[in-house]
Amino acid sequence: MERDDSEALHSCGGAPNASAVTAHEAIERCFFAVSQNHSSGDQQRKVERALERLDCEGAQSDQQLLEWMEKRGMHLSYSHQAKRIDLLWKSQGVKAAEKYFADLPPPAKNKATYGALLCCLCCEKMAEKAIALWEKMQGQNFVLNTFVYNQLMSLHLKLGELAKVPLLAQEMKAKYIEHDVFTCNLLMNSYSSMNDIEGVERVVEECKKASKIDWSVYCNLAAVYVAAGLNTKAELVLKEIEGMKKLNDRKPFHYLLTLYASIGDASAVKRAWESLKSAFPKTTNLSYLTMFQTLSRLNDLDGLEKCFEEWEQCKLSDDIRLVNVVLKAYLNKDMIEAASSFLERAVIEGFRPIFSTYAPFIDFYVRNHQMDLAIECLEKATPVVTHGELHIYEEKLGIFQRYFQLKKDDDGAEELHKILKQAKHLHRVTCEPKHLNQETCGSL
Repeated sequence: MERDDSEALHSCGGAPNASAVTAHEAIERCFFAVSQNHSSGDQQRKVERALERLDCEGAQSDQQLLEWMEKRGMHLSYSHQAKRIDLLWKSQGVKAAEKYFADLPPPAKNKATYGALLCCLCCEKMAEKAIALWEKMQGQNFVLNTFVYNQLMSLHLKLGELAKVPLLAQEMKAKYIEHDVFTCNLLMNSYSSMNDIEGVERVVEECKKASKIDWSVYCNLAAVYVAAGLNTKAELVLKEIEGMKKLNDRKPFHYLLTLYASIGDASAVKRAWESLKSAFPKTTNLSYLTMFQTLSRLNDLDGLEKCFEEWEQCKLSDDIRLVNVVLKAYLNKDMIEAASSFLERAVIEGFRPIFSTYAPFIDFYVRNHQMDLAIECLEKATPVVTHGELHIYEEKLGIFQRYFQLKKDDDGAEELHKILKQAKHLHRVTCEPKHLNQETCGSL
């Protein structure tokens, strides 16, 4: 949490020890103070600023707070209403976001809320609705800005309409709408997807001339070179990133780790890791997660085990994702006993497994044709599936459905059906086997 946010919480009666309560709990206390007229307008503005700084990982909680404010008659600014559209989409889906927008009074249907809905539609690849909304914005004479154009460019990239991205960039220039760093990265991605490396390099040079460049452009350029097999060029760019002064964000270090691993440079990975740890007073779980994944990619199991021990000594909080990386590394080497004992120890120490914890075990048992153990593992894992893991869960279900159909195993299919009944909290999961033929079952 940023300093302004902490000050807002303390000034509205938040706990003196910020670690004692979550950000959401503290802000709820602030809102209660405001609703009871126990805080000034200045304090309410601080609360609003704190709310705006919340990240989207807690989209459902943030959405509940905004709804709480509206129900109690607290004023939501246009930016808050735009944020609510975004959070509704993330927590309840695009239909909920569309309905909220449709119900807004005419003055609230402005560039901010139109832009938020456009972002949702573009992310969902709903091209027809997105273009219609774009045209409506033009019809209302909104001054279209860089953000709006970036959303459309992103949509065309997602749809594979690569040639439309440079055309939109040219339209921006014709209308004197500035390109930002995101525009540059979108253009680079479009040329890269068309295998036009020279086009990517031209964009970078234009960004340099316009002073619209930062570490993300260089990281993107390095990634393009790696994907094209131009490792020497990639290494030169990565060293340029390392030489940048005032890298106040951990993200470029994470990219360095990942990209150096992609070209197999273990010594550079170690150098970047030490630079990251020395650049910040604390090393976050996300940084350790990136390093774990990097060591796993380099097939450095010894290094991974040592790094895990280091993390255990200084971890800011338990994080099952880091345990999962080590488990997967063991199981990729068929070290089932090591993986099982490692998971048992993690559970004893208080880690809470999720479906992704058990997925590598399922893969191991399937790979070794131990389907009874695999289905037992699926049964154990089903109650802890999160909505974010639904796609992985459905993928594993497909493996069992194909196997039981191929083997004409009615008992196995019935057992799978019983397991699926435990997944009532996952609305999209179907208990009906998918239509499969001999060809789709061939891999089994």
